[in-house]
Amino acid sequence: MSEVAATSILPKTDGPLGRLSDLFWRRPGLLLLLMLLPPLLWLGIIYVGSLIALLLQSFFAIDDFSGLVVYEITLDTYKQLLIPANFDIILRTILMAAAVTVASAALGFPIAYYAARYATGKWKAVFYLGVMLPLWSSYLVKVYAWKLILAKEGILTWIFEKLHLSWLLDAVLALPVIGGNSLSISYIGTFLVFVYIWLPYMILPTQAALERVPGNLIEASSDLGATPGQTFRTVLLPLALPGLIAGSIFTFSLTLGDYIIPQIIGSSRLFIGQAVYTQQGTAGNVPLAAAFSVVPIVIMGVYLWAAKRMGAFNAL
Repeated sequence: MSEVAATSILPKTDGPLGRLSDLFWRRPGLLLLLMLLPPLLWLGIIYVGSLIALLLQSFFAIDDFSGLVVYEITLDTYKQLLIPANFDIILRTILMAAAVTVASAALGFPIAYYAARYATGKWKAVFYLGVMLPLWSSYLVKVYAWKLILAKEGILTWIFEKLHLSWLLDAVLALPVIGGNSLSISYIGTFLVFVYIWLPYMILPTQAALERVPGNLIEASSDLGATPGQTFRTVLLPLALPGLIAGSIFTFSLTLGDYIIPQIIGSSRLFIGQAVYTQQGTAGNVPLAAAFSVVPIVIMGVYLWAAKRMGAFNAL
């Protein structure tokens, strides 16, 4: 139906609102633009604009004598990232993010597999409730609850004492790589809390990917004589890999930039989020804080590019 014919059929509307309604009907793209303009302006100016302003600061440097920012383009601030103290912060954060991602995948895959293959009806609802329920509680409450659990006077230490395994806990805490004399201020404690907080973000996309795997493929693999291990390696894991990668995007990136958990549970050795806060706030070195902020962005840019090539976004 032509626009002229459609206009003749529609009832005539008078007044500004009527003419405006006619304009939106004839030009639906204009209505879409007006609806999207406020959130796009908010995202572009408040979020992206402030992020770009921060990143531009990384190309400036601090004058060693006056402590003021010298507004001249330079890469000296990025060179500071390569000194041993700052490079250790970057490496420590990347290793923690990788360890949390691997542990979340190892724990989340069996849970997701059970939910995708065996849970039905009310048990499926129980699964979603169990996975989502921790996300409904306060982030800070969960972190401080773990602080009490991992403390020397906490329930975890009490369990080790009752099982007469205090020596094992003391031996673990004595290791130099642990980074503290209590689980509540150690790398292990930080790792455990990270895994607990981000695990649902690994389970849900993995479960969605596993539900897309046709059951007859697993049955065909078994009929052809494949062992359960061979079926897992050659059929199930390749097809579920996009879901695992999609979940790793969340666990890796959230661990990479988190500030609160290392600050409350972690040791005195900083992570990237803490370094950004320290340099921007306490030290007043905004260019170095901005340079630290660039590191997770670059890492995640490469990670997302690789994840997209492996089809991870199809499982989101």
